[in-house]
Amino acid sequence: MTTVLAIDQGTSGTKAIVVDARGEVLGLVELPVRPTYLPGGGVEQNPRELLDSVRGAGRAAVARAGVRIDAVTLANQGETVLAWDPATGEPLSAAIVWQDRRSESICAELEEFKDRIAATTGLILDPYFSAPKMAWLRRNVTGEGVVTTSDSWIIHHLTGEFVTDVATAGRSLVTRLDDGDWDPELLELFGLGTERLPRIVSCDEVVGHTSAFGGNVPVGGLVVDQQAALLAENCLNPGEAKCTFGTGAFLLANTGTSTARSTAGLAASVAWRVRGETSYCFDGQVYTAASAVRWIQDLGFIRGAADLDVVAAADAEGVLCVPALAGLAAPWWRPDAKASFSGLTLSTGSGHLVLAVLQGIAAQVAELGDLVAADLGQPLTRLRVDGGLTRSRVLMQAVADLMRIRIDVYPSQHATPMGAVALARASLDPSLSLADAVDPWEPSTTYEPRWSADQAADFRSRWAEAVGATLAREGTR
Repeated sequence: MTTVLAIDQGTSGTKAIVVDARGEVLGLVELPVRPTYLPGGGVEQNPRELLDSVRGAGRAAVARAGVRIDAVTLANQGETVLAWDPATGEPLSAAIVWQDRRSESICAELEEFKDRIAATTGLILDPYFSAPKMAWLRRNVTGEGVVTTSDSWIIHHLTGEFVTDVATAGRSLVTRLDDGDWDPELLELFGLGTERLPRIVSCDEVVGHTSAFGGNVPVGGLVVDQQAALLAENCLNPGEAKCTFGTGAFLLANTGTSTARSTAGLAASVAWRVRGETSYCFDGQVYTAASAVRWIQDLGFIRGAADLDVVAAADAEGVLCVPALAGLAAPWWRPDAKASFSGLTLSTGSGHLVLAVLQGIAAQVAELGDLVAADLGQPLTRLRVDGGLTRSRVLMQAVADLMRIRIDVYPSQHATPMGAVALARASLDPSLSLADAVDPWEPSTTYEPRWSADQAADFRSRWAEAVGATLAREGTR
């Protein structure tokens, strides 16, 4: 019997769950961590708050479960970085969150190398990924210590080791997609050639031991958050896809064990490396999903996410929203994009605006679905979804209507930590196959399209025009 403490350290909170061998959640604790949004596109977190939330949530979940744990695993934000002192573990900077856009000028300097970067890494040259933010920290904050993604810092505090997993490293713009290792030439391009970098480990590797949560237990099964959810939702075969609706919305599709680059503007990444075999995925991002909902909450349109379906109008009456509150990712890759509403009249109310925001999120997900289908050479027939915003029936129906496919909702809010649990099981038992390490599930809710093909096409055409107008106001790049 293997009991795992899985910690999901996210943008807006840290979740810790204790899961037994049957997949039952014995203890669950969530602690909020709120980013600070700065002028000029800055998004930061307090590293000590992140670490305290990991320790606090983990210890509370273990206490609530009332059992001895056999392993600890961590899923992380992926592209959030900080500088820190490897001798003391003390942070030397704020944590620069994946949404931060202040490294856009660094990406602009490297524009001539974008094709080379894409060919090597599978990624698009954009501030979303780790290396530009690492370079920005070095130029603007400190040259001391090491600069890494947040997982390396947290794992160092738990185990004393200096590591990152292959899926997280693959989100950096300075690793090779084909073998998952650091690329010296790309590191030099970003001014990171002399940096001390963490050892890249497989996702089924035990990296050390920790006594932070009682006893002295192995730490293993490390993975980036979105790939963890892809695994939990049993997207183990090429063409199977999921979308997580969290702070942002992230659509990933398994592409198998052969490397492939996107021709449609998506990122190509490592999904996981288990038993010496690497699986890959295409992924696309909507930078603001729950963060857009929090924005309309702060404006007073809703009291919280639970109000979305109550407040949203039955029809937006022509109001359209491009919720590019932190720029636009694929297929536009415009970090300079700004959010917009159009079609407003004197009769427009808060319900119309709320619905327009939800439809704007859904429209971006539908665009990503089209890109994935283009890269795979076949349309998606089903999308598995997870995350807090899946509670909104209005949003999920909008996704089904615009994508014209079935939407299956994962039956718990814990897809990311459950994926990490599966990898932790694999790290402890080398004889366990990955498929057997993942808990089976059935959707809690299924959505089928209600709009006709013509309705969906009309909306998406009008929404695309709104995007074009928004980008035109920002100028061309």
